[in-house]
Amino acid sequence: MTRRSADINFLFALGEVQRLMRAFADREAARYGITRAQWAVLAKVERSEGMKQTELAEQLEMQPITLTRLIDKLCENDWIERRGDASDRRVNRLYLKKAARPLLGKLAGLKSDITATALEGLSPAEAERFVTQLESIKENVRQALQNTETQMPKKEQRYG
Repeated sequence: MTRRSADINFLFALGEVQRLMRAFADREAARYGITRAQWAVLAKVERSEGMKQTELAEQLEMQPITLTRLIDKLCENDWIERRGDASDRRVNRLYLKKAARPLLGKLAGLKSDITATALEGLSPAEAERFVTQLESIKENVRQALQNTETQMPKKEQRYG
C-alpha cells in the first residue's frame, strides 16, 4: 500500500473496524445477558477493585450519569457493589461480587474467541506485530493530542 492509499483509507478503515468490532462484541456479549458496556465496567472493576466511580468514568471516557445507570444494572444483577469511602461519604468505591467471577471467566473465553475471529488468517507473529503497530499508532496520536493541548493559547478570562 502506498502512502497515498494509506492517506485515503486509514481513517475510514480504522473507524469501520472499530464499529464492526463493537457490533460483534455487543452481539456476542448478549449471549451471556450482558452488554459490551457492562462488560467493560466489570473488566475494569476486576482489574482495580475499590476504584472510585468517578475514576472509572474517566477511564471509560463515559459521562458519570451513563456510568451510574450501568452500575445500577450491574448491582441489580448482583455482579457489583458500591461501598462508601471511609474518608469521604460522597465517594462510592466499586467491588465485584462473588456472582460476577464465573461470568468474567466466561467473558475471558469470549474475548479470546472474538480476538481469534478478528485476527483469523494472520500468523501469531503477524498478529503480534499488528498489535504492536496499533500501540505505536495510539501513542503517536496521544502525543499529538498532548502537543496540541500545550500549544493552544489559553482562553482569555473575562469577568463581569
